[in-house]
Amino acid sequence: MTTEPLRYDTKIAVLLRADLESWQRLNVTAFLVSGLGAQLPEVIGEPYEDADGVPYLPMFRQPVLVFEGTKETLTAAHARVLSRALPRAVFTSDLFVTGNDRDNRAAVRAVPTRELDVVGLAVYGPRNAVDKVLKGARMHP
Repeated sequence: MTTEPLRYDTKIAVLLRADLESWQRLNVTAFLVSGLGAQLPEVIGEPYEDADGVPYLPMFRQPVLVFEGTKETLTAAHARVLSRALPRAVFTSDLFVTGNDRDNRAAVRAVPTRELDVVGLAVYGPRNAVDKVLKGARMHP
């Protein structure tokens, strides 16, 4: 059995707009990463089990790095993630006033891509490509 840490050539990252309130940051992050886990089975590890044999759901196999940036940083990152065709999830400001999945999807569908008020973005892909998408963002404090 090896004790060396696992290194991944991929990255899971969430970019949040810096002006969000704490509860919004947590909510947006949870929603965004759920999209990646649902569509990308390769990012999910094995199920957990404690010493008493109680099973727990599997989680991501690698860390999720959380970044923040200005509205302009989010807009630029959104354009870059689309141009690179990387797997992504988006959260817009309109989703703070909806109350269910159907209305969430309708709110995003109602706005043209270039006019989306993106407050959160999750992306998965090769480390270098994700780093380029996140250019100008900083690690979340």
